[in-house]
Formats: sequence, structure tokens, C-alpha cells
Amino acid sequence: MLAQAYEKNSIFLIGSFGASAVLVYGAPLAEFSQPRNLIGGHVFSAFVGVSIAYLLASNLVIASALAVSISIAVMHLSRTLHPPGGATALIAIIGGDKIHQLGYSYVISPVLTGAVILLLVALFINNISRNPKRKYPLYWI
Repeated sequence: MLAQAYEKNSIFLIGSFGASAVLVYGAPLAEFSQPRNLIGGHVFSAFVGVSIAYLLASNLVIASALAVSISIAVMHLSRTLHPPGGATALIAIIGGDKIHQLGYSYVISPVLTGAVILLLVALFINNISRNPKRKYPLYWI
């Protein structure tokens, strides 16, 4: 029963959110941790990853390399560099049939939805502390 529940919901667990959690909860003052970077980095990277998956579905190695490298370039150009975003793009390529079936909805759920939840929790956790080094965010845009 638990295995069936896990299988149904596992598409909403993406590994790159673990690294994002380390940044927004463990290093809230870092530029990579700010809301613009967290949300934009994941969303732009997911969009790139899904696009590359559609274009190069037959060549996993090339698609993986292009998805990560192009997502890094897009994050740099948009000033939304968030290192876990590269993994978000890669997951769109290697995530398996359930992820591939989502298509561009992967960008909205789990990626955008998950990033917003991470942000909301980070706002709460980092700002209930009396430690001035936990003030979050430093900036929004």
C-alpha cells in the first residue's frame, strides 16, 4: 500500500529541491538563495529541460548535456542563477516516463509549485529567528 502511494506521488519529488533547501535554509544570505534565483532558476531550467527533451528525445547523452548547459546560460542571462536549476533541467531529460508525460506541465507542477513552497517555508523559518544573519530575503528582484 505504501509503495503504491509512493509510486503515484513520486513525480512530485525532485532531487534538485534538496539542494535548494540547503541553500535557502542553510545559506539564506547567499545570492543563489534569494527568491528571484530560487523561483527563476528552477522555472527557466525546467522549461529548457522540457524543450530539449522534446527536441532530442532519441539522444539522452546530448540532451542531458545541452539541457544543463543551456539552462546555466539562461539563468546567467536572466540573473537567476540557482545551481540546483541545472539538476531540474537534467531531471526533465532523465526523469523517466512519468516526468516525460507531464510535458510542459512539469514546469508548473512540481517545479514552480515546489519552489514556491520552499520559498514560503524559508520566509517563515528564516524570519522567526532573532539572528540578524537569518533575515530573508535580502532582496526580491
